[in-house]
Amino acid sequence: MKTNGKRLTELWLAVCLLSAQVVSAQVDEAAGLKRSLGRIADSEALVDALNRLAMISYETSADTTFYYTVRARRLADSLDYDKGKADALNNLGVVYDIKGNQQLALKYYNDANLAYTRLDDSVNQVQTAMNIGGVYKQLGKDQRSLEYFRSALKLGYQLSNDSILSLVIYNYLLWFPTQIPLEEKRQYIREATAIASRYNDARVLIALDHLIAKELIEQGDRKGGIALWDSVINRAIRKQLYYVSMDMLVEIADYFVPDDADRAAAYYRRGLEIAKNHEYLFYRRLFARKLFDLHTSRNEQQEAASYGQLLIALFDEQEQLDNSAGIDYLDYAIKEQQFERLAERARYQTFFLVLAVVGCVLAIGISVVIRRTLKISRRLNAQIVEQNQQMLITLNALEQSQAENGRMMRIVAHDLRNPIGAIGSAASLMLEADNLPINEQKMLKLVHKSAADALDLVNDLLHTHERPDDLPKDTVDLDRLLHYCVDQMAVKAAAKNQLITLHSHPSLIVANREKLWRVFNNLIGNAIKFSSPGERIVVSLEVNPNHVLISVRDQGIGIPEHLRTKVFDMFTDARRQGTEGEQPFGLGLAISKQIVEAHGGRIWFEGNADGTPGTTFFVELPR
Repeated sequence: MKTNGKRLTELWLAVCLLSAQVVSAQVDEAAGLKRSLGRIADSEALVDALNRLAMISYETSADTTFYYTVRARRLADSLDYDKGKADALNNLGVVYDIKGNQQLALKYYNDANLAYTRLDDSVNQVQTAMNIGGVYKQLGKDQRSLEYFRSALKLGYQLSNDSILSLVIYNYLLWFPTQIPLEEKRQYIREATAIASRYNDARVLIALDHLIAKELIEQGDRKGGIALWDSVINRAIRKQLYYVSMDMLVEIADYFVPDDADRAAAYYRRGLEIAKNHEYLFYRRLFARKLFDLHTSRNEQQEAASYGQLLIALFDEQEQLDNSAGIDYLDYAIKEQQFERLAERARYQTFFLVLAVVGCVLAIGISVVIRRTLKISRRLNAQIVEQNQQMLITLNALEQSQAENGRMMRIVAHDLRNPIGAIGSAASLMLEADNLPINEQKMLKLVHKSAADALDLVNDLLHTHERPDDLPKDTVDLDRLLHYCVDQMAVKAAAKNQLITLHSHPSLIVANREKLWRVFNNLIGNAIKFSSPGERIVVSLEVNPNHVLISVRDQGIGIPEHLRTKVFDMFTDARRQGTEGEQPFGLGLAISKQIVEAHGGRIWFEGNADGTPGTTFFVELPR
């Protein structure tokens, strides 16, 4: 059984590795490649030539295959030539497969398969998957073997160049003859025959006919099967496929041993002659042993003795070859694994060394940056200290200036109280006169009220620096307050032929009525001041759940962009004359802002939403 398994392996390798070549062509190609090695200038081409020479040399000598494969692999590694490395790995798998070391064969076939997968080399992926399946079969792991063969078949059917597929099908049928249904087996044979015929693959066609012959015998057609088997052997020999014919001759001779020993001996002698002519030492020993056993079983002492002597001579020859070769295949694999581990360790060490160098460079860089940053920080700190000192000096000057301005403002405000009070008193006395016309009474009341308001404004100036939160507050109806403001400013607007329109409705808030009156008077007064005669001013009140919004919209000269950030400043330089030369004081909007913020609100302005000239001021107050 072990011998049959060995023969099956040899037949499988013979068909797998040299499926499309004949022996004479291989011999010629090998001779040509050997002569050309020294003339190949391209390094990658030299790797390909060495790998090819290794592949076609296995029939004559596994040592030769190993020698050229090692050369190819070393050169491919130095060139980092991925295709050359993958081919060399596959060749190493072949060497260990021939030598009977299935574990190492499996390792190198698998490494080659992974390399071909990275290269997207589908044809060689199929071949290496098939080789892996064959090795698993030899190891008795049928399920794993089936998985790889089915994977090879699946990928083979997807190839545009499907020449490899016939070889996969043949080996699938060779390894699993009893696990494939008869009709499915016949379908596979028809497909493989069609593919091999299309590519003129003589070796696969002969191997397929060998399977058909054996199947005929198994089906009961002994005569037809033997005739086809004989024909297949003769065809293989005519086409110089001697390596394939060896196993066929062994199998057919073994078949005839039980009932036709003479015919079996004839097949054995024919195989021995071919093996002798082509220096197949393994097969010479195999056929010599078969003939020795056959003649011994028939008690033919003289013939048995001659083949026994031949066997001894052949074993001596094998021993001399093994000793002269001096190749330790297992030692090569062990050293390669050690080298791979050392290389992996070196890669890790290099990686960590690079990390260390990068870390050092980063540390140096960070140190330089920190040092420069510290220098810059010291310089900036010195500048900041200097600027702080200048700011303190400036702040002191500003405080002195502000104090002086406040003092002057209080003096001016104090001095204004007397003439304004006199105006109010005069108006009050005039109102006491009898029989005054209604229009005059109205005008005198307005003068009296304006004088009182002016006194309040002066008082505001005197108390500008007091806390706004101390304002006394009460419930105020904004609708009535706005009507009062509009009525009061109507006379001033009429002087410029302007019209003030109010859109309002009752709304109560907690506020200081007098302060808000000053805010709205300021806003309406500014609208009158900066609007041309005949323009319209619109005052609106909008009530929301949490706040009220008062807007004063004019169609006046607007606020230039460069003054927009200054209009709410106290004593601002953004003062401008009105459209008819009215003089500005630069206090109204600043005071209004203080009052609104003291009420928890906010004041701002925008250009008119409809794009017309003018400005809209908004006051938002909480409810």
